[in-house]
Amino acid sequence: MMRSLSLELFHVCSVDGGYTRSLRNQFPKQRNPPLPIPVLKKRKRLRFTHSSFICSATLAVMADEKKKVFDVESAASLVKELRGSFNAGKTKSYEWRIAQLKGIEKMIDEREKDIIEALHEDLSKPEHEAFVSEISMSKGACKLALKELGHWMKPEKAKTSMTTYPSSAEIVSEPLGVVLVISTWNYPLLLSIDPVIGAIAAGNAVVLKPSEIAPATSTLLSKLLEEYLDNSSIRVVEGAVAETTALLEQKWDKIFYTGSPRVGRIVMAAAAKHLTPVTLELGGKCPVVVDSNVNLQVAARRIIAGKWGCNNGQACIAPDYIITTKDFAPKLIDVLRHELEEFFGKNPIESEDMSRIVSVQQFKRLTRLLDEDEVSDKIIIGGQSDENQLKIAPTILVDVPEDTEIMKEEIFGPLLPILTVENLEESFDVINSKSKPLAAYLFSENKQLQKDFVNNISAGGMLINDTILHLTVSSLPFGGVGESGMGSYHGKFSFDAFSHKKAVLYRGFTGESPARYPPYTPGKLKLLKTLTSGNIVSILLALLGFSKD
Repeated sequence: MMRSLSLELFHVCSVDGGYTRSLRNQFPKQRNPPLPIPVLKKRKRLRFTHSSFICSATLAVMADEKKKVFDVESAASLVKELRGSFNAGKTKSYEWRIAQLKGIEKMIDEREKDIIEALHEDLSKPEHEAFVSEISMSKGACKLALKELGHWMKPEKAKTSMTTYPSSAEIVSEPLGVVLVISTWNYPLLLSIDPVIGAIAAGNAVVLKPSEIAPATSTLLSKLLEEYLDNSSIRVVEGAVAETTALLEQKWDKIFYTGSPRVGRIVMAAAAKHLTPVTLELGGKCPVVVDSNVNLQVAARRIIAGKWGCNNGQACIAPDYIITTKDFAPKLIDVLRHELEEFFGKNPIESEDMSRIVSVQQFKRLTRLLDEDEVSDKIIIGGQSDENQLKIAPTILVDVPEDTEIMKEEIFGPLLPILTVENLEESFDVINSKSKPLAAYLFSENKQLQKDFVNNISAGGMLINDTILHLTVSSLPFGGVGESGMGSYHGKFSFDAFSHKKAVLYRGFTGESPARYPPYTPGKLKLLKTLTSGNIVSILLALLGFSKD
């Protein structure tokens, strides 16, 4: 039985290439590394014969047989425990919040090397990209929260009306309670830590469910958050569908989900059972409109950086397709071809500066998009792939039919179609015929075109003359609209996403008006109408006991 289990898990482990790479390193002269067979020693530790080696997933299964399965009952117990901690007021103090945020900052500083290694193991993410898009952005979010938390927590003064005179009012930001953060695999550190920072800053108890599709980062996060943060109020639950389902059965005070629209619907349906508010960070087909009056080299470089420099296109805000004019398309394609070779070489599949596709399943999904009858002959750049390395070269296609799958679903990979139109105004109709994207990009020096683009295209966010950088601006909300999501975060918006804005009105015992109390008379009604009219002269006369009539 163990042998058959090993065979099955060998296939699973080989999916991400990590297992096969480790075997090749140990047995460099053998084309087919030996399959593992464990030998159990008296001290209950595993050793391995030279002719056999065991997949780490097998070890995980054997360990799981001894520990309790995380089911609905376990999830309920966890929520109860965290709710007890929250109800005791532990997470609400400024001091507790600051301590946890400092813990996250310290964790990222001290374990940067471990984080980079986990990201490389999961996605072959280059260290440069891992630092820029995951580590530095996570640290930036943490530093901003540490700097601004006192200000964010202060009640906001609010204006009052004449009907409540004399009075004062304020808006108090209070934590929602016990919240669930479900993150995704493409930026497994950033998209886990960033919302957790907001949840902690707002004073909540938090459960983080990292993505099992990035197992190295998931396991590392579980270990590090246990080591650096307060486990009585902040926990990590690893696992896949069963564990996520068990968590979604519980009553939360907020669910924050990052992922696909398909799973977003499942999360929203589960939340609806308990009337739980949700933030859904989804995706969509992000368009790039390119005018002819641009600095073409700069524009091409920025498009490449946003597409292939962002996890090889596996990013929710990556450009999904380009729209340009028929006359300008050949020039744009030539510059893109040249710059791609500058960045990734003549054989981009061998480039160490490009992430791999996350799994065999995603690799096959992307190659199926390319293999469709009316798509394969539209490839003008790239198209090469290597399933063993889970690599697909940057691939550009021209004038792919709108009814093909590559133009209907979010690509989430290194494929980039270019659609051509007679004039750029036609691009608005193309974009608006699809679901609202998470991001929309325009490259143009034409101020009127920029204004029309902003006014006529609905998207979660926009960027003129660049790609993806808008998410680095903490003063801007980041989130979707329609199919691309609901709610937003980043900076204070993260704090607000996990806070309830409580309205508070303060009054003294003076300023009584008999008009509000029975018995109701025509005179009292007239006085109420005067007070609510907004006419200052009439109101003053009424307060002095005179009538304007």
